[in-house]
Amino acid sequence: MSDTVSFGYEEVAPEEKTRRVGAVFSSVAGKYDLMNDAMSAGMHRLWKDRFVARVKPQPGEAVLDMAGGTGDIAFRMAERGAEITVADINQDMLDVGVERALERGLTGLSWSCQNAEVLSYPSRQFDAYTIAFGIRNVTHIDKALSEAYRVLKFGGRFFCLEFSTVEWPGFDKAYDLYSEHLVPRMGQAIAGDADSYRYLVESIRRFPPMPRFEQMIQNAGFIQTRVEPILGGLVAIHSGWKA
Repeated sequence: MSDTVSFGYEEVAPEEKTRRVGAVFSSVAGKYDLMNDAMSAGMHRLWKDRFVARVKPQPGEAVLDMAGGTGDIAFRMAERGAEITVADINQDMLDVGVERALERGLTGLSWSCQNAEVLSYPSRQFDAYTIAFGIRNVTHIDKALSEAYRVLKFGGRFFCLEFSTVEWPGFDKAYDLYSEHLVPRMGQAIAGDADSYRYLVESIRRFPPMPRFEQMIQNAGFIQTRVEPILGGLVAIHSGWKA
């Protein structure tokens, strides 16, 4: 097993990646949602709506929204009556989410600082586990998937929304140019931090292609796995069930 993991295009010690990713999200927390709107021209809202529609949260269900940070996914699921626990390794992101929830008058959500690789929850506690645009930043993705499997009840469902590999000819090159050259400039102009957004672009490019990530989900024990590409694989919804 390698003693290093990827941090963007760099190979670093696992604990160094954890530290650096924490610094990235602490830096961008206050402008995170504004940057999402700018980078995707607002399309991330549609992707998240589609994602939650696939999850189908039901009234009274216990759902763990991992890497839920500023609450975008959690708020959508709470509207459907599910009991949402928002977990994130970064307290600054959670603080933004709590503030946004108070502004919306949402008081029924639980918020917890958690490492996706070592969750403090007992086994078989949740009906669904969601993670949106977060798993590529986890130091050991396989450990996070194993923990997702552990905390789900039998019959529980796993859903992941993540950037992936664009497969449409032409669009892939245009997207590469946009992400490499424009996203860091937008990060500097809006969030005052080009380097963090340069890392986020690099982390997308280092993330496993859709078939390989689906295999990782299966290796964690999930069955009936499915991949739903959006915009030719710009983003993808991955899902699976715990038997």
